[in-house]
Amino acid sequence: MGELLDLKQIMDQVLLLQERQGYALTTLKVHRGVYNGLLRFMQSNNYATLNEEVGLEYVRNRTGTSMDGFYGRGDRKTNIFMKPVQNLLVFMKTGNISFYVRSKISDFQCPEGFNEEYLLFQDSYEERYYARSTIVSNNNVLHKLLHFLNDESIKSSLDITPSVVTKFLGNYNTAKPKYVSTILYVMRNYLFFLYQQGFTKEDLSKSLPRVRTMRNAFIPYSWNTEDVKKLLGAVDRADPKGKRDYAILLIVVRLGLRVSDLRGLRLSNLNWSRKTISISMQKTKRPIELPLLEDIGWAIIDYLKNGRPQTPSDRVFVRHRAPFDAFGENESFHRELHRYMVKAGLNTPLDVHCGLHSLRSTLAKKMLESNATLPVISETLGHQNINTTSIYLKIDLVGLRRCALDPDEVDL
Repeated sequence: MGELLDLKQIMDQVLLLQERQGYALTTLKVHRGVYNGLLRFMQSNNYATLNEEVGLEYVRNRTGTSMDGFYGRGDRKTNIFMKPVQNLLVFMKTGNISFYVRSKISDFQCPEGFNEEYLLFQDSYEERYYARSTIVSNNNVLHKLLHFLNDESIKSSLDITPSVVTKFLGNYNTAKPKYVSTILYVMRNYLFFLYQQGFTKEDLSKSLPRVRTMRNAFIPYSWNTEDVKKLLGAVDRADPKGKRDYAILLIVVRLGLRVSDLRGLRLSNLNWSRKTISISMQKTKRPIELPLLEDIGWAIIDYLKNGRPQTPSDRVFVRHRAPFDAFGENESFHRELHRYMVKAGLNTPLDVHCGLHSLRSTLAKKMLESNATLPVISETLGHQNINTTSIYLKIDLVGLRRCALDPDEVDL
């Protein structure tokens, strides 16, 4: 009984923390009801300690839904019980709760025979200063490889052979060349790492084929000026969330900031006296200083004074649902962008991905049309290499036409 009293106190701490984080009273009432039901369930089943298994059994008892873990998608009723129990378990483990998106898949469990080298490889990410998003992307491929090896009854890196590597790659024979090249890049890094650290006797990375993908083989999508105006005009600037979204869109349109830099933008990055925005870019780690243009400045001021919820966060842009915290590192603002595109009645080609990054392309296009040089555009967009900026030359069709040769003028 003493353990349940301790659990009741922990539940009260979680509810108090949620109240401070701005959770709605109706949400707190629902969560308290779930916790009271959990206590009764544990008492009637003589459970003294709450863990994931007990939590899932409680959810199944109340909803009839059986889940393997706190991941995947549940129906509305299941989520009503899953979320509070998951919050409670997270608080018991970390001493805090914050916003997170429930994973669609279970946490990766490395096959036992590969655990040592896998953990060492994770450390190498940190040593090479990989961005968190890059680590997640690379691990998606690595996890598939390790699961494949385990399914093939290969229990040690010493047993990996070129034929096994080829068989794994055969799963992607219909994938696009760019995706295949990403898989090969991750595998080449991992297999060379295994050889370098002595986990394999030969360098299996040499057995991987090379897929030639032209860096400039695609034309970035860019918006026309009229569509950009319609997009910005579709935002309800009287709504608190609309004030936030308008400022975000305006910054991308006018300054070309990446999504990662928008998520990480802090109040201290804004220098109002000098009218500048100074940040260290998330992707390249390079410092950059951009002008705090008048329209951007007023949009941010309007949001900070009249739209931003009360929050201890030092980020400029925060979530508008409790907890009012910084955005997660996987937030791309894709849903918000497309909601405004639909509202504005904009149509985009079906074969292109039209996210916030396409607005960076639009800025590059406008700068090219105004005869800005590549070094200037490269500095503005925060590129490490001017070759990256040269990709945007292809969207300046007017400029390209001026460079076109007249066959009748060519003396062969």
